[in-house]
Amino acid sequence: MSQDPHFLPSASSEPHLITQGELNDLVRDFELPKSKAELLGSRLQQWNLLAGDVRVSMFCDRQKDLVLFFFLEGDVVACNNVDGVMAARNVVHDLDEWRLFIDSPKTSLKAVLLHNGNVLPSIPVGHAVHMKETYDNMKQLLRCINYDQHQWQLCGDLKVVALLVGLQTGYTKYCCFLYEWDSRARDSHYIKIDWPLRQSLEPGRKSVQHPPLVESRKILLPPLHIKLGLMKNFVKAMDKTQAAFKYLHGKFPRLSEAEIKERVFVGPQIRELLQDDAFDHVLRGKEKTAWKAFQLVAIHFLGNNRADNYRLLVENLLKAYKSLGCNMSLKIHFLHSHLDFFPPNCGAVSDEHGKRFHQDIATMEKRYQGKWSPSMLADYCWTVTRDAPFNEYKRQAEKCRVDAE
Repeated sequence: MSQDPHFLPSASSEPHLITQGELNDLVRDFELPKSKAELLGSRLQQWNLLAGDVRVSMFCDRQKDLVLFFFLEGDVVACNNVDGVMAARNVVHDLDEWRLFIDSPKTSLKAVLLHNGNVLPSIPVGHAVHMKETYDNMKQLLRCINYDQHQWQLCGDLKVVALLVGLQTGYTKYCCFLYEWDSRARDSHYIKIDWPLRQSLEPGRKSVQHPPLVESRKILLPPLHIKLGLMKNFVKAMDKTQAAFKYLHGKFPRLSEAEIKERVFVGPQIRELLQDDAFDHVLRGKEKTAWKAFQLVAIHFLGNNRADNYRLLVENLLKAYKSLGCNMSLKIHFLHSHLDFFPPNCGAVSDEHGKRFHQDIATMEKRYQGKWSPSMLADYCWTVTRDAPFNEYKRQAEKCRVDAE
């Protein structure tokens, strides 16, 4: 409707001829592969809807200007010129504005640069098929992407962090890379805060296996991973015979009772529970107190906005978890003893945005059907590059779409 402020029709009644940049952005918005993009362009050209200088054939080799910045070494596809990729996207490469996220889902080991504040799209810099998270593979990946030259801050789950600093993986006696925290001294958990500082990461001592690949001060603690750990410990301590635990099984029917007992939850499921008032109503006693404390910490400390009383919120969480009988895990230990090591805005440097990158690039992996090469990462970079800002395109308001239906 013309009076709707969110949907403004063009001032001219003349047909609009689509420019090259507009067609490129349309292809990106629809997430079209190269063959489908060329088909769309040819149809629009057939109907005389394209400007005269639009080239439909460019979609066949749309990534050719970016593929020069990637190379293949063994099983690793890596970016050997991050500055070049940034310049091709009209972005200035400021090392303080980017963080390196490393993770290995089911199929591949990936390294991607994420923008602090998450304003700019991600840039993949490393991709290795069928490579597990091991110290040697991490060392090879960092060498291929010239990490020693750039020295970005790093984020990832705590297994990746342990490998990067040379620690033995698993729940070992000294599993903290900052302090000599004794994970087996249960009598001191929730009581002792000040543990001896690690003076060095010397192989063979205090659960250190290998020389560190990165400096400890470059590590960013993973807010999403810590949130998942808090949820895991909370569900583990719940009374399995009460209505609250049975409610979880009914809310997530795809998860078996055994999976719920093993605390198999992901970020979207936790966000759904945080907004579920019905779950609050079925909780009782210490479980309700602990859940309320977890909600406040997840939103006002591990999220985008840090409350002024965040220390009090974390302290209340620790008291509630101790009262509920939760064992102190490494993730809870970071909240207990290393609160100052967290960044001022956890949401701006969260590992959650790295997990979203895995979802985005999974579509690209299916398109290339196992023929993963420098072209795939270059093609991904093309798909996330915009020729015009998002706000230049008008979107019909929800009210108008409902009325039309």
